[in-house]
Amino acid sequence: MTDRQSKIAVVTGAGSGIGRAVAVELLRAGWSVTLTGRRAEPLAETAALAETAARAETAAQAETAGQAETAARAERSAPEAAALAVTADVSRPEDVAALFAATVDRFGRVDLLFNNAGTFGPGGVPVEELSYEAWRHVVDTNLNGAFLCAQAAYRQMKEQDPQGGRIINNGSVSAHTPRPHSVAYTATKHALTGLTKSLSLDGRPYRIAVGQLDIGNAATDMTARMQKGVLQANGEVTPEPVMDVADVARTVRHMAELPLEANVQFATVLATAMPYIGRG
Repeated sequence: MTDRQSKIAVVTGAGSGIGRAVAVELLRAGWSVTLTGRRAEPLAETAALAETAARAETAAQAETAGQAETAARAERSAPEAAALAVTADVSRPEDVAALFAATVDRFGRVDLLFNNAGTFGPGGVPVEELSYEAWRHVVDTNLNGAFLCAQAAYRQMKEQDPQGGRIINNGSVSAHTPRPHSVAYTATKHALTGLTKSLSLDGRPYRIAVGQLDIGNAATDMTARMQKGVLQANGEVTPEPVMDVADVARTVRHMAELPLEANVQFATVLATAMPYIGRG
């Protein structure tokens, strides 16, 4: 790739929450990003937010520089970033194949997969009352979907020239310590850790670096209930602090922009005061 070309990322679950924040951060930084999710409208909203953020950053840089020519030089040297929206259900192999085919057709390669799509499933349901359908939906999305996307990325990264790339799996603090009544979510997040380790080992000969970011209480629609009060291991319902989702996005970008000779194998980013260390 030339200096004018941007790195290429695929972000799953890009229509909201952490996926949206990461996609916007990467696009602002000059990456070209394939945004994917099950609905087209939220993906279009993410792309629009990224465009607005990029314009604002360029204007701020120009104002700081105080010179039109300085701003023009920065724009000329900036990577040619672009957003591509592809609707897909990551639990469907045919959708995942089409997603990566569209990415390669548009951009020529894949440098990063942020494996983010996921669901908590029905909240507050005791294990004895959890339906098999609900269990299967969480497993299909969080684990099978992550595998299918990682497999497709792995195949592309192994064969492309220059060879290699990076996969970052969105784990959770529940990959280590569960919440009450979260058996499906917790099981898939524990399994994701095994997926990360195996992919990391198998990717070594092909310059494929694989890591996992375990996230706790990023402020998104999915975690809005945290501030109102959630069930704790001692049976109490207690509000929990959250952190800005932009802090998660910056962490992903840091991991993504390391040279392939370096890898953040596992990292945890969480609201400092949330009840995680010592949970239970």
